Order: sequence, then C-alpha cells, then structure tokens
Amino acid sequence: MNKEPLCRDIAGEGCGLKKVLDLVGGKWKILILCVIDYNEVVRYGELRRTIHGITSTMLSHSLKELEADGLVSRIQYDEMPVRVEYQLTPNAKSLIPILLQLKRWGEDNL
Repeated sequence: MNKEPLCRDIAGEGCGLKKVLDLVGGKWKILILCVIDYNEVVRYGELRRTIHGITSTMLSHSLKELEADGLVSRIQYDEMPVRVEYQLTPNAKSLIPILLQLKRWGEDNL
C-alpha cells in the first residue's frame, strides 16, 4: 500500500486535522470550549476563575478568535453594568464529544 498521498492529505493545506488544530490549537481554546459546554452559558469572569493560569489578555484574545471562527457566540446585553455571555455554536457542540474523548484518554493514559 502506498502511503505517500495519504501523508500529504494528513499534513497538507486541505487536511481536516490541520484545520481543526488551527481553530482549537494552543494551550487554552479547548479548555475554554469545554468549560462553556459544561456550563452551557458562561460569563467572562466565570471563565477567568475556572480556567486556572489563563491571563485576562489570553482569555480575551482566545474568545475573540473562537467567536471569529464560529465556535463561540457572544451575547452582549444592553444593561449597566454591561453583561456579556458566551455559549457554543452548533459547530462547537458537535466537536465537544471528540474533545471529551481526548480528555478521557489523557486521564487514562497520562
């Protein structure tokens, strides 16, 4: 069996795995998605308190990227003080079972 074309597909520009890693790669995005999934709707302060070690700058930057990539929706209410809530989009919800499987693998094997 010739694996050469498959290797290019796995690491190449059109690779689905590469696209997913581009969206959720890094130290924090998967954790952010899982916390939002667990709580269904979450505010910034809750995320900041729940995800140990994340800085405000990194949380803000990651949330903006997740929103721009269509994985998180941001709802800002016209109140004072301003209230902002985050929830997962349908695309992100379909990714959660895969991320939770990775979590279980880590708990079982690392």
